Amino acid sequence: MDRALVIGEALVDVVVRADGTADRRPGGSPANVAVGLARLGRAVDLLTWIGDDADGAAVRDHVTASGVRLVAGSDGAARTSVATARLGPTGAATYAFDLAWDLPDPTPSPTPPLVVHTGSIATLLPPGADAVGRELLQHRATSTLTYDPNLRPSIVGPVGPARRTVERLVAVCDVVKVSDEDLAWLLPDDDPADVATRWASTGPGLVVVTLGAAGAFAVTAAGIQVHMATPQVTVADTVGAGDSFMAGLVDGLWSADLLGADRRDTLRNAPEATLGQILARCTQIAAITVTRPGADPPTAAELPSRQFDTFVADSRV
Repeated sequence: MDRALVIGEALVDVVVRADGTADRRPGGSPANVAVGLARLGRAVDLLTWIGDDADGAAVRDHVTASGVRLVAGSDGAARTSVATARLGPTGAATYAFDLAWDLPDPTPSPTPPLVVHTGSIATLLPPGADAVGRELLQHRATSTLTYDPNLRPSIVGPVGPARRTVERLVAVCDVVKVSDEDLAWLLPDDDPADVATRWASTGPGLVVVTLGAAGAFAVTAAGIQVHMATPQVTVADTVGAGDSFMAGLVDGLWSADLLGADRRDTLRNAPEATLGQILARCTQIAAITVTRPGADPPTAAELPSRQFDTFVADSRV
């Protein structure tokens, strides 16, 4: 069976609501993507760094309950990392982190993954960030590489070095998903559409920019541009919305037979109609996620079976 490999942090989110109440939930951007993919019916391995402690057990139970398989050695950390998410009156979250990030040396799988995803803290925080970069390069000959910067300015350091790292990873990956908030910090003087077009000319076959309530747009290396509106829903909070979108993106490309190193040229020339259907499903997945507390992506059974053409706002950015 084709499998996905997700590389990156898994941690515990302490979600503090506007009224001061709080709870603890397993999370971490790459772990959320792994869970989202598994709930959509995909076989997923997660290479991460958690401790043999109560928080680590909570993370393990959470991801395995959704069908994610932890790569051996992923529980070798001295402690499990914690992220505190404080929710404002609208449900938007701001984050503070207590992190320990490294990467175990995994035993190579006899069958390469179809797709390798990474992003967020794991790609920028030493000492594990360098190991993540090496893992990506080792899989490039056989697998589609996907990347979501999902930046946390409070912990990634000055914007200049972060920008250089992000753009280096963009150049080696096949699919990049980035939020308009990330771009506003990373490249504040540039229009997001211009950044996406520029990035799509440097290596990726597909660059997707999410715009929160305004939807998302995609740009391919061949120059196709597609814009998608977001379904209107009542927001509980935004925790995990981008991660569930990312899982939906990988899943949609998987269903469209656009994953794998041998499909790189086909991905770069993906037709507009296919991209529109994929983006529509991604926005639906993210919309469901924000209607419930925490990073709780939907299963495939929770998604409407109909096509989402009604959510197309504009076929051009």
